[in-house]
Amino acid sequence: MERSSRADSVSAWAVGIGAGLIGLQLTWLVANPSASIVWESPTWPTVAFLTAVVVGFSTAVLVGHRLAGAPSASDS
Repeated sequence: MERSSRADSVSAWAVGIGAGLIGLQLTWLVANPSASIVWESPTWPTVAFLTAVVVGFSTAVLVGHRLAGAPSASDS
């Protein structure tokens, strides 16, 4: 693996992690009040947080994989 392609891969995964954290935060902001309407007190924060973690992790993996696999300008 070339040095520049490794740097591109690392930066792609870093962007993916950032996007995952944004997805986690936005999901938490929506799921927290929504779940409090549906479930009682001990359940709704857990459901909201687990939903946010799943969405954030999925977003990080999908965006990181998509960007890491995308051809860079130096490849052409």
